[in-house]
Amino acid sequence: MHIVIVNRWPRFSDGVRWDNELTRYEEFIDHDAHQVSYVVDPLGAEGVLADPAKIAAQVQVDDVNDFEALRDAVAEITERVGPVDQLVALSEFTLEIAARVRRDLGIPGPTPDEVAVYRDKVRMKEILALKGVRVPRFGGCETPEAAVEFARATGYPVILKPVDGAASIGVHRVEDEQALRELLPTLDLSRYEIEEFVTGRIFHIDGYADDHAEIPFQVVSRYVNDCLAFGLGAPLGSVVVQHSELRERIEAFSRECVAALGIRTTPFHLEVFVTPADELVFLEIGGRVGGSEVPHLLNKLFGVNLFEVWLRAVGGEPTGITAKSGDPSGGWLCVPKPADLPARVTKAVSQRASVPTIWRELLPPVGEVLQPGGSYDALHSGRFILLGDDESRVEADIHRIIDTFEFEATRI
Repeated sequence: MHIVIVNRWPRFSDGVRWDNELTRYEEFIDHDAHQVSYVVDPLGAEGVLADPAKIAAQVQVDDVNDFEALRDAVAEITERVGPVDQLVALSEFTLEIAARVRRDLGIPGPTPDEVAVYRDKVRMKEILALKGVRVPRFGGCETPEAAVEFARATGYPVILKPVDGAASIGVHRVEDEQALRELLPTLDLSRYEIEEFVTGRIFHIDGYADDHAEIPFQVVSRYVNDCLAFGLGAPLGSVVVQHSELRERIEAFSRECVAALGIRTTPFHLEVFVTPADELVFLEIGGRVGGSEVPHLLNKLFGVNLFEVWLRAVGGEPTGITAKSGDPSGGWLCVPKPADLPARVTKAVSQRASVPTIWRELLPPVGEVLQPGGSYDALHSGRFILLGDDESRVEADIHRIIDTFEFEATRI
């Protein structure tokens, strides 16, 4: 089998950063049994650690998320090595682009229509609504007037978001019609949807959907704050939920959503509202491993590396995944960079002494210059992973860090 891997993530060898340490392509795909090639960008080249003698071909482009650049790179590899049997992309931002490349070059694997159920936020809600799953009321933004009419009928606030976005990039909460009319001309409305604002707690469910759209493994977590607030400068975290009647309902809801969408042979990251009336409402789903510290926490708590499961499935190997054992808890917290960047760090105080549930802590050293850009796994003001036997204790410790963490930086 000829497998082409698209990689845009670096891996670190300093013993401090743990980002992407679980994406060990050289370990999880047999480079002796298969021909394995890579398409990378400059950062992604730092994440390919396989023996160069075992790499069939490697092509570097400026941006793997540039459709034409990726297509041309895969075509070049095909000419040099031979037909491609699998084109693998693990990043949320590359899934749809890789599907288009498969279609153009006749490569087997998920098609654009199949990927759309976990990339297109309108398509996923359309399918689920037809299946009777409660979703937010939503509509397209074909014209400014269509968006305004939707908001009048639904009531404010409303949410505008890119149909193919991730990490809350480009998401807006709009409070009234004047604000909506001012915002709409600044957006590419062909890429946006509008939906009702749903009040409630937000949970995320991370697991794996097998070849039959069934879920052998999933973990329910509850957000501390939310992703939209993170983009505005608030800390973001979550805590793993232990056994309860609510967790059982959320797990059943997760199985219903995955089955209705026909999501197969991929990890998933599902987000769900639980309203004050205890109603479960679908928010969105991604066909990929959860971001930030999620994969690291789940691997530590349950011994399941979702990247490994995914890559072994790609190579035709048994995933070995089973239902989780035990009922531990844990959590994570990301304190974002300051708003005014670049900034030089002048103070970042470790929380380990006062919060013993901390397993991992990443603080920028004094003197480090924090730059704009990056997602949840960038070098932020502070990142923490916590372990514990009690969900409430873990959540209390997350709030303790939020309340007491000492960090200072000076704009430069």
